[in-house]
Amino acid sequence: MDVQEREIDIECPLISKSINEESKNKRKCDDFLEEVKKILSLAGPLMSVNLLLYCLQVISVMFVGHLGELALSGASMATSFATVTGFSLLMGMGSALDTICGQSYGAKQFHMLGIHMQRAMIVLLLVSVPLAYIWANAGHILEMLGQSPEIAAEAGDYARFMIPSIFAYGLLQCQIRFLQAQNIVLPMMLTSGATTLLHLFICWFLVLKTGLGNKGAALANAMSYWINVFLLAAYIRISPSCKNIWTGFSIAAFSDIPRYLRLAIPSAIMLCLESWSFEMMVLLSGLLPNPKLETSVLSISLNTSTMVYMLPFGLSGATSIRVANELGAGRPKAARLAAYTALFLATTEGILVAMFMISVRKLWGHCYSNEEEVVTYVAEMLMFIAVSHFIDANQSVLSGIARGCGWQKVGAIVNLGAYYLWGIPAGVVLAFFYHVGGKGLWLGLTLSLLAQALIYLAVTLRTHWEKEAKKAADRVTPELA
Repeated sequence: MDVQEREIDIECPLISKSINEESKNKRKCDDFLEEVKKILSLAGPLMSVNLLLYCLQVISVMFVGHLGELALSGASMATSFATVTGFSLLMGMGSALDTICGQSYGAKQFHMLGIHMQRAMIVLLLVSVPLAYIWANAGHILEMLGQSPEIAAEAGDYARFMIPSIFAYGLLQCQIRFLQAQNIVLPMMLTSGATTLLHLFICWFLVLKTGLGNKGAALANAMSYWINVFLLAAYIRISPSCKNIWTGFSIAAFSDIPRYLRLAIPSAIMLCLESWSFEMMVLLSGLLPNPKLETSVLSISLNTSTMVYMLPFGLSGATSIRVANELGAGRPKAARLAAYTALFLATTEGILVAMFMISVRKLWGHCYSNEEEVVTYVAEMLMFIAVSHFIDANQSVLSGIARGCGWQKVGAIVNLGAYYLWGIPAGVVLAFFYHVGGKGLWLGLTLSLLAQALIYLAVTLRTHWEKEAKKAADRVTPELA
């Protein structure tokens, strides 16, 4: 009997330890699944919002395509010019709100979210004024850069009529960041969907019925962006969800603007350095042998890559929200769980989309061209795009973690090195010295994404999350007064 009791005494701690470990593992699994639900509930609508906003420009160019080759070339060039010189800059500056609003919401400083948004609106409207001047002279600038005078003139007309878009776009970016920081994403999806449907009708009327031609398409863009702005403004004003968050316009928005700029400027540099590199590769393709084929295929590749990128881009937005909210709330372990869960989801999405692109590679080119040479080349490029998308999906989420933590300065330095000191030079060497052509240029972009992802991953794995939570508290605390 004594021996049996002794055996039970020995076994009980082992059984207890086993039960505790099983309970701990179950709790970790439950926490992971709960985080997956939170991220996907945010990411799904954000993917739709990003895709619908991207479709506005695509729809306009499609309508212009019915007006002839010159009109299409001018609209395409103007759209690219507008993205490089305006939209990417405003999106980058607006993304500073991912950090500020997200962490303020997590810290329950609800009254500050409206002030942060108004401050960002003031800054972006002021920045839009010199950008509007640049767009007004787009034709002359493009001609100076060596573009055909005829196409440059057409693009200049299109860009001038798009000037009202730039002011609306800046306001829209602020509204989107303001709402998503509060995990309010479904209304944005609905307003974007309604705007896109209206955009189809507006384009049809202004382009084909009024005789405005490509100018009508540019005006349609402006009208649709402003419609979206007013719809979201109405929602923010009347929705019970924003009742305690939006308390009206405040003079406090004009204070502490330099503090916002210290985060907004590196945010803009971080995003612009990345987006400009893709546009640069398309321009470089025009210098290759058989430039017509290379430029066409690189343009199709960029269009395809951008379209599928809307999926991880939505996931990136959800990641920055979750990380910023948890750090602002002083929950570093929850922020770390959100970051690692998002990386798992990004890897899964990257694999699935890459497999899909590889499976349809021989058919995809037919969506853009009937020429067999183009279709074959696109099929070959899609293998490279599939690999780059897998890397880009993870890189995008890692960038979201960076925004959620407020690492924009680090991100700007990383992007500068990854693209302009490594990837683009490597792509140029492969394309022009080793004669790999457009594939070489795309390989350069892929190497940039890989370097970017690996550096961000190293920073994320070495992150001291308790310190990041303290930094988030310091970031929002001075605003309490």
